[in-house]
Amino acid sequence: MLEKGSIKKERRNPNDPAWFISSLAVTDDGEKANVHNFLNTYKIDEETKYDGMYAVSTDLLDDNVSEILSISEKRWQIEECFRIMKTEFEARPVYLQRVDRITAHSLTCFLALIIYRYLEEALEHKYTCEEILKTLKDFNFSYVKEQGFIPLYKRTELTDKLHEICHFNTDFEFITKSQMRTIKKQSKGK
Repeated sequence: MLEKGSIKKERRNPNDPAWFISSLAVTDDGEKANVHNFLNTYKIDEETKYDGMYAVSTDLLDDNVSEILSISEKRWQIEECFRIMKTEFEARPVYLQRVDRITAHSLTCFLALIIYRYLEEALEHKYTCEEILKTLKDFNFSYVKEQGFIPLYKRTELTDKLHEICHFNTDFEFITKSQMRTIKKQSKGK
C-alpha cells in the first residue's frame, strides 16, 4: 500500500492493514507540505500485545468472570444453530402471512433442530450436518404391492449407526408390511 501510494482505509473492516499506516503533513513553518505516509510501528506493537486474545465486552459487572467467558466460548454453537436453521431447515425466508402458520413453521424448524442435535450427540459428533441430513433424506423405499418394501438407499457406516441408535434395521433385502408396521410402532413408542 505504501509503494502504490493508495491508502484508503475501510472503516468497516477492523482487519484493514491501512490502520497501521499513518500520515505526516505538517512543517515547523506552517507551509504547505507534502503528505508523507509511513508504517506506524507503535500501532503494530500495541496490537501485538493482544495477539491470541479475544476481548469480551459486557455490562454484567456483578457476574462471575468465568461464567461470562464460558458463555462467550459457546457463542459459536449458537451461531451454528442459526446457520443450520436458515440453510438446512429452510427457516428463512418465510412466505407465510398468518401468524399461526408462521408460528407452526418456526416451531417445526426448532423441533427439527433439537432432534438433529440429539442425533448428532448420539453419533458422537463424527458426521457433519450435511452428511446426516443427506443420509436421512436418502432413506427411501419402494413399495411392492401387497408384499412389502425394498430399501433404495446405499448401506454405509452412517446408516448402520442410525439403525443402531433407532433400534431397528431397514437395510434388509426385503421388509414385509408386518415388519414395517412394527418399525413404525417402535418409532412412535420412543
